[in-house]
Amino acid sequence: MTVVPEMKVVVLGAGYAGMLAANRIAKKVRAAEVTVVNPRPDFVERVRLHQQVAGTGAAATPIASMLRAGAVLKVGTVDRIGDGLVALDDGTGLTFDWAFLAVGSTVRPMPGTVPVGSWEGAERARTELAALPAGSAVTVVGGGPTGIETAAEVAEARPDLRVRIVGAAVAEAFSGAAHRKVRDGLAGLRVEVVDDSVVRATDGAVHLGSGVALPSDLTLWAIVSGVPDLAARSGLTVDGDGRAAVDASLRSVDDERIFAIGDCAAVPGARFACALAGPQAAHAVDNLRRLLAGRTPAPYRPRYIARAVTLGRGDAVGQFTRRDDTLRRAHVAGRTGVMIKELASRGGKFGARTGIGG
Repeated sequence: MTVVPEMKVVVLGAGYAGMLAANRIAKKVRAAEVTVVNPRPDFVERVRLHQQVAGTGAAATPIASMLRAGAVLKVGTVDRIGDGLVALDDGTGLTFDWAFLAVGSTVRPMPGTVPVGSWEGAERARTELAALPAGSAVTVVGGGPTGIETAAEVAEARPDLRVRIVGAAVAEAFSGAAHRKVRDGLAGLRVEVVDDSVVRATDGAVHLGSGVALPSDLTLWAIVSGVPDLAARSGLTVDGDGRAAVDASLRSVDDERIFAIGDCAAVPGARFACALAGPQAAHAVDNLRRLLAGRTPAPYRPRYIARAVTLGRGDAVGQFTRRDDTLRRAHVAGRTGVMIKELASRGGKFGARTGIGG
């Protein structure tokens, strides 16, 4: 454990990156006073939001039950960060010696749709889905992992509904046999797959780029895009997607007291992925310890292992990747895929709770 004079550390955001960072600091940096600021009192497992929507599982755990001694939670919304101060929208503020910006990514739903990539959206989707009578049509917009898992989970939980998924190229994140197995898995759950774009959603219908209008009693937006504008609003340098620009050690290029980690950090070669949030958080905390000990921080390099999606409770497909995220031919599916995906999901929460990661 690193021993330093008493110092204040704030962690903005309590997702996978923020929780792991807070607990790792509390564990490894003695005398650090850690405050986690989050707009809600729960840690949300985003990889389980599709289960929350379908009513097959729970995605929220009280943050207070996951924080180690030495870390405390403040429920609030951050207005800006800079100059050693976190200003909250209620007019109060927190001073800091070091800060970790970990506000994650966000969803920008099309009007007429319900987003499933946020806690509030998932809860609304769960309520509206539960109220649908048999025979209703549900459209999931987004052909990536979020859309695939949502469509599959809903179709399995509610076989009385007509479920479709619409995306420019559904399951394009996979290739070869893995791609075919994802599409076959959706078909096995009677999910209609539509390779097209959605240009607008109206009451009772979705309108496609091809000019076709499909009936839809509930349209779910399953595309995660962009990040909260906190970094930009605070005057920090951001990239075209609004992610905070960082140096090789994951510190803001504008303020070396601020580390940016997870989806909100503009790390070269990194995509939105829970699998990268934990390793980035662990690396940033270890760099803080290096700095406190008078050592040079180490550069961070993304390292990918696989891409995976669940297809209901009994099937999943995982395709292995090279370190740079390019796809390999090797893949797993079926019960083996389910086991590996579940272990990865549990591992993300375990890391957040214990501060173990890397």
